[in-house]
Amino acid sequence: MTKRSRYLASRPFAIGLSLGGLVLLMAAVSLFYTPYDPNKMEIPARLQGPGPAHPFGTDQFGRDILSRVMKGAINSLAVGLIAVGIGMSLGVLLGVLAGYYGSWLDEALMRLMDAIYGFPAVLLAILITSVLGPGIEKSMIAIGLSYAPLFARLARGNFLSLKEREFALAAKAVGRSGLAIAWRHILPNTFPILIIQATVCFALAILAEAGLSYLGLGTQPPDPSWGRMLKEAQAYMNLSPWPAVFPGLAIMIAVLGFNLLGDGLRDILDPRIKFLKR
Repeated sequence: MTKRSRYLASRPFAIGLSLGGLVLLMAAVSLFYTPYDPNKMEIPARLQGPGPAHPFGTDQFGRDILSRVMKGAINSLAVGLIAVGIGMSLGVLLGVLAGYYGSWLDEALMRLMDAIYGFPAVLLAILITSVLGPGIEKSMIAIGLSYAPLFARLARGNFLSLKEREFALAAKAVGRSGLAIAWRHILPNTFPILIIQATVCFALAILAEAGLSYLGLGTQPPDPSWGRMLKEAQAYMNLSPWPAVFPGLAIMIAVLGFNLLGDGLRDILDPRIKFLKR
């Protein structure tokens, strides 16, 4: 079976790619076009249901929900991408240092990671944004820091398991330094597992950003955010459910899509999974 056919044969990967691609397409289109100005208020048109003029209806201020959902995708994806980048960069660096030097540094770094990991990601993000103040930039940092222990553990574990393999010992025999072996030989072999973890964390980061925005600690008004849209729609559920339905569906599609994408990549890239399925 070719590599391309393995990807196509994985149902979670195909479904996840389709749903994730839909969210990415929506965000890309919103960079150039939205049916209406997402922040334009039209009080006479407030709380309208879906129709030809407004396919997703309008919110309590008469703003077009479709336009706001489209723009909200940019914020969610940006937070997910940057937060995962922060968590992955910091976690891999600390994990490689812990695995390379070992001894007291390994113990100190891993105990620090355990302490951070002991807090639920959203709770830790709430704590950090409460100290630093609300805002989308603070959300990125908070969510990224909460996911650093996951990448640190993966990097350290794979480093310890691979540094005694034949290719690492051969590189050491020809005179390569320990750091060169780590970065040029061992770390590239951990990329598949790190990519899988990054995809799963990306979905969780979108959900965490929605939760922080719902609590008022994430994206600030008037910028649209799926979580804040849910919060604002809560008081008007009896009058019109649409301002809550469509942002909720957007969150569900994004989180489900990237979770399935991560599961599919794990089935394809993780050799242990492939071995168990034989």
